[in-house]
Parts: sequence; C-alpha cells; structure tokens
Amino acid sequence: MLRLLLAAFLLGLIPAKGEDLKVAVLHPLLGDIVRNVGGNSVKVVDLIGPKGDPHHFEPNTENLEQASGARLYLVAGMGLEGYLPKLHTIVQGKATIVEVGATLPALEGECEDHDHAGHHHTIDPHWWHSIALFSRATAVVTDALIAASPEHTEEFRNNSDAYRARLAELEKWTRKEIATIPRKNRHLATAHAAFNYFCKDYGFTPLPVQGLNREQMPGPVELAALVKSLRENNVIAIFPEQESNPKILQTLTADTGIKLGTPLIADGTGGKTYEEVYRHNVAAIASGLKP
Repeated sequence: MLRLLLAAFLLGLIPAKGEDLKVAVLHPLLGDIVRNVGGNSVKVVDLIGPKGDPHHFEPNTENLEQASGARLYLVAGMGLEGYLPKLHTIVQGKATIVEVGATLPALEGECEDHDHAGHHHTIDPHWWHSIALFSRATAVVTDALIAASPEHTEEFRNNSDAYRARLAELEKWTRKEIATIPRKNRHLATAHAAFNYFCKDYGFTPLPVQGLNREQMPGPVELAALVKSLRENNVIAIFPEQESNPKILQTLTADTGIKLGTPLIADGTGGKTYEEVYRHNVAAIASGLKP
C-alpha cells in the first residue's frame, strides 16, 4: 500500500513553471487561512472536504493524486493526525509538511483518554476554538507560504494582516455576545471535549457529556454521575454536534428537563469559513444560555 501511495505522490511532485503555489490541507479550516492569505497566488486542495472527520481521516492513493504537485502540506498538529509518520515517508523531503499547531500553547492533560482510530491524544488538539490561537496559526501559515513562494512575500504579508484584523473583529463580536450570558449560566455541556480552548478563553466550565470522544457512550454509573453534575451546575442547555448522533443527548434532556441546544460545529467541518463556523457556534451558545 505504501508503494502505491508513494507512486501516486511522485507522479505529480514537480509543478509546471508559472503555476500558482499548490497547497494541500488536512484540516478544512487551514484551507480557509490559505485562501485568505494566499489569495489568487495559491491553489488549495482540501483533502478532507466539508463533511470529513479530521479524527478518523487517513489519506489514500486518490487523495494523494488530488494533491499531486503540492509543495506544501498543512496539518493541524497536536497529535490529531496519526498518519503523519506515513505521510512523511511518502513525501520524503520533496514537499514540506507544516504542523501548524506545533508551536501553539496546548491544553495538556485535557484529553488523556482521547483515542481516535488507534492514535492517542495526550493534549487537546482542538486549538482552532481559540480565536487568539487561530490568529497565531495564520502567522505560521503565512511564513510557510512565503518560504514556499518568496516572490509573493508582500502580497502574503498584506493579506495576512488584513485577515488577522478580521479575526480581531470576530474576537470583539464574540466577547460582546458572551457578555449577554449570565456568569452563572456559563457551563458548556457538549457532546465531547472539543471546546476546552473556547471555555478557557471565555470563562466557561466545560462539561463533555459523551466523554472525551464523540463515539464514547457513558454507562449507567457514569450516566447517573453526569446527570447529578448537570443538575448541580444548573446546566440549562446541552449542545449536540452537527457531526454526531444526538441520541444520548436527547435522552438526557428528556430525563432532566434540560433543553437541547442548536448543534455546534466541533471539528471544523460543516461551515464554509472559520468566521462562519465561529459565529454559528457563538450565536448557538448565546441563544441557548441566555435567560
């Protein structure tokens, strides 16, 4: 299998002269950064797509054929992509792989049992739920684009500054929306532990209902403890995720009288842009937790 992947990669490794910089992204929100910073001088290949699952995705021969000619691969990092060693072997130094989250401050110990598709997280990889970290990630991506295509340095820098200014406005809007939620209501009960960075930034207590991954289902003892915790914290809404089955959450809301909130976008798939994803989540949380 590895030989087939390697052959698919090598077929289109070298881009034709004069072509735009081709960038393969392994998280859809990284594609949004590249489009905003790279403008018309880059071609983005989103290998996961709008409905994929970053936790379970592994590139196959077809994916690498799509990425043929890419000089840059961007991954979220922080242990999210368990296939990275294989990808490094396939690329073999002939294209650059950048782990965008590698230099960002991580929340350690939040996801010690967060196990997806055979890979194990010791840190929380959902850093994109912090606008501040996403802005820093934009700077990382900008530097990577400049290194790959230095003739566009000024364009990339200007686009990056403009995009980070928009992120600053998004941050202001978010804080304004959060201010409408009484502090006593700032308990964020979600399907799985994907919103720790958001909770840290805005003073929420995270309560992951399904544990540390969205496939995990609590047993009777855990369920009883969970119901007790929800009641003790006066939780008024539980938020499912667009990507997961809300059956257990529907059961909880029926048993406790807690309302079921608007589904959140946890892993970055399901929205066209980062700003759209973030505004959707904040609006849903504010609506669900206001008096």
